[in-house]
Amino acid sequence: MPDEIRTLRPAETAPTRPSPRGAAPADPGTRRAVWTLRLVAVGIVLAALNLRPAITSLGPLLEEARAGLHMSGTAAGLLTSVPALCFAVLGSAAPRLSRRFGPAAVVCAGMAAVTAGLVARSLAGGEAGFLAASALALMGIAVSNVLMPVIVKRYFPDRVGSMTGLYSMALALGTSAAAAATVPMTSALGGGWRTGLAVWALPAALAVLPWLVLVRGRSATAEGGAAAAPGDAPAPRITRSPTAWALGGFFGLQATGAYITMGWMPQIFRDAGVPASTAGVLLAVTMAMGVPLAFVIPRVAGRLRHQGPIVVLLGLCGLAGYLGLLLAPAAGAWAWALLLGVSNCAFPLALTMIGMRSRTGAGVVRLSAFAQSAGYLISVPGPLLVGMLYQHSGGWTLPLSLMAALLVPQMAMGVLAGRDRTIEDERGMRD
Repeated sequence: MPDEIRTLRPAETAPTRPSPRGAAPADPGTRRAVWTLRLVAVGIVLAALNLRPAITSLGPLLEEARAGLHMSGTAAGLLTSVPALCFAVLGSAAPRLSRRFGPAAVVCAGMAAVTAGLVARSLAGGEAGFLAASALALMGIAVSNVLMPVIVKRYFPDRVGSMTGLYSMALALGTSAAAAATVPMTSALGGGWRTGLAVWALPAALAVLPWLVLVRGRSATAEGGAAAAPGDAPAPRITRSPTAWALGGFFGLQATGAYITMGWMPQIFRDAGVPASTAGVLLAVTMAMGVPLAFVIPRVAGRLRHQGPIVVLLGLCGLAGYLGLLLAPAAGAWAWALLLGVSNCAFPLALTMIGMRSRTGAGVVRLSAFAQSAGYLISVPGPLLVGMLYQHSGGWTLPLSLMAALLVPQMAMGVLAGRDRTIEDERGMRD
């Protein structure tokens, strides 16, 4: 994008009023800039809606898919751990791709990969093809994950909190909708599991369109991969930044808690005597809490100089929820589900802080890639460790104690990451 588009302030992006008769028409450059920002906003929302359905639509139909593909238990287990691994490994490629082609082009390709992967896996004839198609979709999600904060920082530098809240809310909505609606839609369409998985390719294909328009127009707007925002000099090595390490730790620990909650919370309730159907609804409630709060929390965080108080508040909600699950899992089930839903909103907070902890687009690209790649690697063993503790102890005391204990370093890392500074200000990054 040209400099005048990337650095627009809210007053400059307001819709242009019709000129009085005889007055000079509005500046075409300003009208084009406003139109571009609106298109980017639509693209961000549509992309965010498609960053999780490829994952959460599979769970409700996994048993049918396994039977239809004669999938081994090992392959099915691999499917549950592949997302975090793909996010960690492939997300690290996003900065190089962004520098080469531009972030809009990479997100466009990512959404196309998600679409192709979802279609291909619904047509797969065996487990190898199914795994390969799923990996293709996850590759698209991984690079788009990393570049969402970059897109927000580039196009909306003065509205990082509100725009992060918008796409976080869309992400949460897509996550919960796919989990809740896949089975009913499959039944309504009268198809099998292949139809239920394929239907999510439609919104993914829709998400390609705004980014395709932006990429096709980049020759006129200089949005090529070589273009850089003012001050976007190459960032120093990100591993020298204490803030980057704190953000990576915070991101990883909150992701660990989220994956543990999604994977094990229904079983905790069922073991406490809660009916299976109710346990599923309780998980849906926990996930649905992210829809409104993912919009509110980033907006509040964007107005604060230090995000540490929000980090601590979310952590305390998680501690209260885990304590409740330990002492009275069935009696206070709805309260614990709500508290853990609030605690899981550390995810949009982490995304907001990524956009706030660097002054330049180059810095945000590297910080986002580092924090998310390191964070998802940290999150991989958590659900497995909880499962091992549950199996060997025969109860939930040890697993819940571990889950609660992990919130302590999560809060510590979040407070460090939430300090009012940017990675460019740190000594190691200046040297």
